[in-house]
Amino acid sequence: MTQLTSGDFLFTGADWDYDKISRVYDSIEEIATGELGLDTYPNQIEVITVEQMLDAYASIGMPLMYNHWSFGKHFAIHEAQYRRGMKGLAYEIVINSSPCISYIMEENSMTMQTLVIAHAAFGHNHFFKNNYLFQQWTDAEGILDYLEFAKSYIQRCEEQHGVAAVEAVLDAAHALMNYGVHRYPRKRKLNLREERRRELERLAYQEQSYVDLWRTVPTGGRDRRRNEAVAERKKRLNLPEENLLYFLEKNAPKLKPWQREILRIVRRISQYFYPQKQTKVMNEGCATAVHYHIMNRLHETGRLSDGSMLEFLHSHTSVVFQPDFDDPRFGGINPYALGFAMMQDIRRICEEPTEEDRYWFPEIAGNRDPRGTLLDAWANYRDESFILQYLSPHLIRQMKLFKLRDDSERPELVVEAIHNERGYQAVRRSLARQYDVAVLDPDIQVVDVDLAGDRKLILEHHVNDGILLAEKDARGVLQHIADLWGYHVKLIEVNAASRHVLKEHPEIAPRSTLI
Repeated sequence: MTQLTSGDFLFTGADWDYDKISRVYDSIEEIATGELGLDTYPNQIEVITVEQMLDAYASIGMPLMYNHWSFGKHFAIHEAQYRRGMKGLAYEIVINSSPCISYIMEENSMTMQTLVIAHAAFGHNHFFKNNYLFQQWTDAEGILDYLEFAKSYIQRCEEQHGVAAVEAVLDAAHALMNYGVHRYPRKRKLNLREERRRELERLAYQEQSYVDLWRTVPTGGRDRRRNEAVAERKKRLNLPEENLLYFLEKNAPKLKPWQREILRIVRRISQYFYPQKQTKVMNEGCATAVHYHIMNRLHETGRLSDGSMLEFLHSHTSVVFQPDFDDPRFGGINPYALGFAMMQDIRRICEEPTEEDRYWFPEIAGNRDPRGTLLDAWANYRDESFILQYLSPHLIRQMKLFKLRDDSERPELVVEAIHNERGYQAVRRSLARQYDVAVLDPDIQVVDVDLAGDRKLILEHHVNDGILLAEKDARGVLQHIADLWGYHVKLIEVNAASRHVLKEHPEIAPRSTLI
């Protein structure tokens, strides 16, 4: 083998410059597209300062964002923790857009710049472009234009209606962001670039759906509408409705057009992040597996020095470290650790399967095509289904996974699943359930409105596993709903299976400060 010299390396030393980054990018792209078969959006890589990274943290990682007091609060907290050495910063932030924007910190060494370009600009980028959830729910080409529109629109609202009035609407909308998504695909794909054009049309039209619904409702007195059939009323309002922001935007009687538009903006941004909530393990696992392969290939082909490789391995092992359950540092399953381990395990099953693997994964065991298998998985699964499909008994043993039942009515913990065939199935189902947004997020729906009477809004929380809402948090969120709705709001918690009423929360009246 020919002895390599420092002249063969893409870079030496820790210092970086733009020429080195350009050379590294070209080499990474060669491996990513040629060997891994990745398909990415065009890349835009920007080097930013610590302060800019902290600012990105505060504004949920978006390059263009409207002003809100909570962003400043988060910036102050993150900055104070960072300056005191209590908090580290991410080496990069990547935006699901076209072009795909990757922010890398100027304080990174050249080795770390190489790592994060492979991780973000190719790993995350490929996942964003190809995973079915992102294809269904996000408009990568339109998000930057839409954020620019959102920022300028809210600034105009502040000038016309006052900062306090706009912040009151934003406060309420932000409190409902987790309940502002459509969970099932709509027939028409979202096109955010159309929103700028449609905004003026919507304002001129003054929300026709609102006018048609409410202009025929009597303002007082008892009349025949009080006896309107519940089924007909729910049909007119498309109830039940789980997207609370959408319902309020379309139907709240007292909201002005500009307030509805702000709800729409927050709802669009919440929908944009919805796929990311469902693919944390897969997204990070994909990006980590991609950077691991690329960095190793750069080293194997003599383009990365031993010193740089050791620096990379130190960072990589820290990222994928998984503390044991009895370790004081344990805080749950590390998504980087689980995702990367599953990607590597899939590669092992494809190339060097055991008899156990052939029994559990007959379709991929020994197919000698780990690249194709991974590309298919990255495109067609979310965390819950990915774990149900690909978590192997081998990895369950390796990660020492088991299932416990912690019943508050019993003095001891019960081990419900161990390492046997039935136990592997139980562990896999239990772990997958922890990533199911239908289980993680409370199922709260608008179920009825008294149109002709006091216009009270009635919500239901469908309770799973007997877990009720925290009283203080529920009251705070209900207050925001009441403020937007303009009338009283009532929440009932019912058993999802039996429909038995478990709890009725006190009615909440709107505050007069919002409308």
